[in-house]
Parts: sequence; C-alpha cells; structure tokens
Amino acid sequence: MSQLAPIICDNGTGFSKVGFAGNSDPSFVFPTAITTRGPAAQPSRTGPALSSKPSHLASKRGVEDLDFFIGDEAVANAQTPGYGINYPIRHGQIENWDHMERYWEQTIFKYLRAEPEDHYFLLTEPPLNPPENREQTAEIFFESFNIKGLYIAVQAVLALAASWTSGRVTDRTLTGTVIDSGDGVTHVIPCAEGYVIGSAIKHIPIAGRDITQFVLNLLRERGELANVPPEDHLKVAGKIKENYSYVCQDIVKEFRKYDQEPYKYFARYEGEHAATGRKYELDIGYERFLAPEIFFNPEIYSSDFLTPLPEIVDSVIQQSPIDVRRGLYKNIVLSGGSTMFQYFGQRLKRDIKQIVDRRLEASAVASGSQARSSGLDVEVISHKRQRYAVWFGGSLLASLPEFYSSCHTKAQYDEIGPSICRRYQIFGSAT
Repeated sequence: MSQLAPIICDNGTGFSKVGFAGNSDPSFVFPTAITTRGPAAQPSRTGPALSSKPSHLASKRGVEDLDFFIGDEAVANAQTPGYGINYPIRHGQIENWDHMERYWEQTIFKYLRAEPEDHYFLLTEPPLNPPENREQTAEIFFESFNIKGLYIAVQAVLALAASWTSGRVTDRTLTGTVIDSGDGVTHVIPCAEGYVIGSAIKHIPIAGRDITQFVLNLLRERGELANVPPEDHLKVAGKIKENYSYVCQDIVKEFRKYDQEPYKYFARYEGEHAATGRKYELDIGYERFLAPEIFFNPEIYSSDFLTPLPEIVDSVIQQSPIDVRRGLYKNIVLSGGSTMFQYFGQRLKRDIKQIVDRRLEASAVASGSQARSSGLDVEVISHKRQRYAVWFGGSLLASLPEFYSSCHTKAQYDEIGPSICRRYQIFGSAT
C-alpha cells in the first residue's frame, strides 16, 4: 500500500506554514493566533510564562471547547464581544499548550482536511528548544491525534536543506550558518553536518515586527499618516516595508541621492479605507532604505541593542570549533521573511568580508608578515524559496525515502513513551 504524503507543519511566532511533503509551497500560511471565549491572554511580565500542561481535548469534548477560531478568522473575530485573541507561541517557543492543541486540531481537520491517522508528520522547533517541549508535542500528536509517525526537526537544518535549490550551492552539505529572521525573533545558528552547535547560537531582538514599527514611527514623525485612519497604520507600514524597502550599500550616499533628486527616489503609496472607501496617498522617502538598515545600524531604532548583524554572524562563527569555521563562512544561508529585502545578501557579504579581512590583516601584521593567510571565502546564499525556507526544507527532506526510517512511530511511542522523542536521527547519519 502506498504511503500518503507526510504533513509539514512549521509553526512560527507570527505565522504558521502548513502543507504536504513534495510541494514547493505551503498549502496554507496564516497567523499563529487563536480566538477563544473569554478574555485575551495578558502578556507575560518579565520572562516567558510557565507553560500549562496539555489537557487532551479528546477527553473533554464539549461545545465550549469547539468554540474557537484560528488564523485569519481569529484576527477577524478578535473584537467580537465575549472573545479574546491569544498567541500561543512567543519567541518561537510554545507557551500555551491547550491553545496550541486546539490550533493544531483545526489546522489538520479544517484546513488540510486530512485524517491524522493516515499521515506521518514533520514539525519544526526553534534552536535550544527544551526536550520537555518535544515530549509534550509528541504526547499531543500521538495521544490526541493518533498519528502514524513523527519527526521534529530543527528549523536551521531545514533552512540549510532548502538552500540546495540555489545555483551557487555546489555540494549538498548540512554545514553552514543560518540567519533565520521571521516576525518575532532573529537567530544566527551554526550547523555542522546537520548538528546545531548550541553553545554558539545568538539571538537578536530585531525582526519583522520591529521593522514595521520603525517604519510606522518614521512615517508618524514626518506627518505622512495624518490622512490615514488609525486602524490602517500598521497595515500601511507593513506594506511599505514589504514592497518598497531595500538595503543600501552606503547610508550617507543614499541620503544625498534622495536630497538631490527626491522626485526620482521618493515613492508614492495609494491606499483605500476598508470601511468608507475613502482614498488616501502618502510619500515614502527615507523609510525605503532605513527600514532594513536597523540590522546593520541598530542604534537608529533603539538603544537597547547595538551590535550589527554582520558582527554577530562573525562572532558566532568564531565561537564554533575551528575545523568547521571555513565551512560556516562559505555557506551563510538566509531564511525567513525579514531577509527578503533587495540587496540584503550583498550588503551582509560585504560587511562580513571586511571584518574577516581586517582580522587576517591584523594577524599578518602581528606575526611580522611571517604567516600570511591564503584568505577565506565568504558566501551568503539567497534563493527563491527563502521566505518559506524552513517549510520547503521540510518538504524536501520528508520526500526522501529515508525520512520514514528516521521518524518515531506510534508503536515505538506506545512501547517506550514520550521520552523517545528527546532524540532524533539526523538525515544521512542513519547509515
């Protein structure tokens, strides 16, 4: 009997991507939000809230338990009296297991229209995800949904696999540095042969949400949002960030260009109020190149975090074992929606190359020109599948025949219990 295609489920802080293995794009992309009866969850005070234990829905089916919306419907119903919107994932990690279980339930039955008993599942997890979270996830999927088999993959490894589609990748390796920047957080993750070097991972508190907020602040300061209804402010800032922004090579030259020829470089945004149909227009100026600039000069947005992205990438590679550093510099892979800016890869490559060359030069001077390096290749890989790289990497790897032998099956789970899911075989290492 032929197998049905495995289901790939990539749940991020902002959006979830779900679909079937073998496809080039996810079938559905919708916000990771759930609207339930009762008040919205209060944001946690200092750190992440303690996660609540999952209470399996199968044991308490009732009308009130089925009265919820997910994704775009959740956002649309957020203002409905008696309902509150909740975001079960924060900084990449699941905080509310009860809400997440309901979210998965509607994802499988309502969106994918699949029978979980007939499918293998590939789920994704952020770097340094505690093994307890993996156990909780396995418990929900095996106990509540009774799935055939489960594989939980680290997002960075899947992003590396997705980069194989790029023309510049000559050998299909799982060694490289992944810059994964989504809606809520940016990670820089070094991988060696499919294994994440956990001690060198760095988190950057700048991502898509911050860039949108920065664009909004710039537009407000210039008074461009005077004619735009307040409820449309965030949407307008998001569209400007997505459609008009690019990374410049030199911020001073860019300012000069805009000042000398504003008619050439300033763009015009035209929008329409959803309720009244009233049209409005605004000029987009320096926001076009300043939006993604906060990765390279974070001080223009906030004084909380001041280290530029190229320096962080360099320090991550320098903290990795010396024998994999050359491979990590040679394969810097971009992943996630916030790396989609035009010329982002070129600017990053140039800045990292400058840091590396300065270090090599200083080393040569310190040795009295006795020991001179042969140089280091720095390569930043951009490709067409970058936005949904993690999902596409999962689709790619779940299409391989060895995927099924790497999964944990329902029989193994029943025999050993949730602790079996603390470890997974890396693809290619099972031989």
